[in-house]
Amino acid sequence: MIYFQKSDIKNPHIKPNVTVNLKLKMILLIGILIIAIVLVIGVFMNYFISDMLETQMGDRALGVAESVAHIPELVNAFKDDNPASIIGPIIAPIQEVTGAEFIVIGNAEEIRYAHPIAAKVGGKMMGEDNERALVRGESYLSKAIGSLGSSLRAKVPIYLDGNIVGVVSVGFLANDMQTIIHNYNSQLWIVLLLIAGVAVIGAIIIASYIKKVLYGLEPEEITHLLIQKETILQSTHEGIIALNQNGMITMINSAAQLLLFDKQIASDYYVGKKIQEVSPIEHLSVLLNDVNGLSDKEIVIGNNSVFINTVPIYFEQLFIGTVSTFRNKTEIESLTKELTRVKQYANALRAQTHEFSNKLHMILGLLQLGKKKEVIDYIQKESNLQKNWIRILIRKVADPLISGILLGKLNQANESGIDLVIHQDSILENQLSEKKSEVLLTTIGNLIDNAMDAVKKNPSSNRKISIFFTDIGDDIIFEIEDSGEGITEKLAQKIFEQGFTSKEGTNRGFGLALTKQLIAEVNGALYLEEGELGGACFVVSIPKNPREGTENNA
Repeated sequence: MIYFQKSDIKNPHIKPNVTVNLKLKMILLIGILIIAIVLVIGVFMNYFISDMLETQMGDRALGVAESVAHIPELVNAFKDDNPASIIGPIIAPIQEVTGAEFIVIGNAEEIRYAHPIAAKVGGKMMGEDNERALVRGESYLSKAIGSLGSSLRAKVPIYLDGNIVGVVSVGFLANDMQTIIHNYNSQLWIVLLLIAGVAVIGAIIIASYIKKVLYGLEPEEITHLLIQKETILQSTHEGIIALNQNGMITMINSAAQLLLFDKQIASDYYVGKKIQEVSPIEHLSVLLNDVNGLSDKEIVIGNNSVFINTVPIYFEQLFIGTVSTFRNKTEIESLTKELTRVKQYANALRAQTHEFSNKLHMILGLLQLGKKKEVIDYIQKESNLQKNWIRILIRKVADPLISGILLGKLNQANESGIDLVIHQDSILENQLSEKKSEVLLTTIGNLIDNAMDAVKKNPSSNRKISIFFTDIGDDIIFEIEDSGEGITEKLAQKIFEQGFTSKEGTNRGFGLALTKQLIAEVNGALYLEEGELGGACFVVSIPKNPREGTENNA
């Protein structure tokens, strides 16, 4: 099982260049956005409030003017010889109650009958905006500069017996209106600034939370990790697929696509789908979702035999899915064969080196004792023995690799005090294909090694191994026999099973199983028979290709 903690996510030692950290960047961006929004709202509200107050005051002025224009006493005052004396007392309390800056009454010639400043009564009305009321009889609002300054004022005509006899002008000074608008806007901007301040504090809190959720990683670091993870994932030769707790694919690499689906397309096609939706193998989803995990489970997918390893993943003690790896059995077997051959060559070289060293020491000892004749005889004997082995192997075995391993095993057996004999009628003249040569190399090495192990417990006088091989006929035959204890009938049924062994130690029980499988791949067979030496006798039979036979006959 794999357990992740939050502290496992970030590696502070691998960092891309980061100019501005994410937290500060978010605070600045959100802050700028908030300020921009506040400014837009403030400008809009400032215009809205100004327009609304101006409209309200204009409606208010127009309402007061309409009311004043319809006061009977005021209208009848136009019949009097001195209208100002009657109209003035009527207007003064109305102006005070309504809060208007001024209420001015003028006749058809625009002569004032009422004004807030008594000295201006009798003078001509200013602004030149009375025409619409006096000529056309309209009620309206206007902005003009009067005797009291710039103002917004309502103009309403006064009718007497159906004729326009005067005009009512009710207004509010522009300076007073701006003061009111400024007061409202000041309160508005204070509220908006408070909102902006709260929003900036919120931005800081949000940025801190997001930074915490991302485990302190910057966007550049996340991008770097994503690219790194994707590169590692896709460059791995083993197939890798990850599922979440619901059985949906969250990650898959190219090697897994080739093994599972025999094609390679964009990973996005598979991500987010359940494994049973994209794979025709019914029991695959069960294997990949195993919460207990799997180790080297062998299954057949299409034309490939693969090993599956499934590991459950836990984050903060919560099961979040599984990761499964796929290894092609053929590739593993190829590596195993290569390692076996290397081991065989190494053992052979080690044996020759050790034996050669022992012989040099013996020659040195004889020379120190002055036994020159014995040294010459010993060297001549060893030379003849080596030449005899080499001559026999060169003459009887056409494949140099087979000759090499047999010569190495002869030296290894000689060093170990084992009498290894190649039968004089043995012959292997046909040129072997590369595949069959590799199979025979692995087979010969494993079987001879097993035979040596079997006879090591015997007395030195009974450590014998016999090898016979021939390619006469349609098959290549190898017989390797030893004088060991042999194999009982009960064990004979299990010795070719992978993992089964009668020897002590770990990592055993694979040699014979691998050998039998390799021989089967070239349509050969491996048998166990009762040998003449009293131990086990393994017989290897490999059919010759038609081409091999014809080449030899040619």
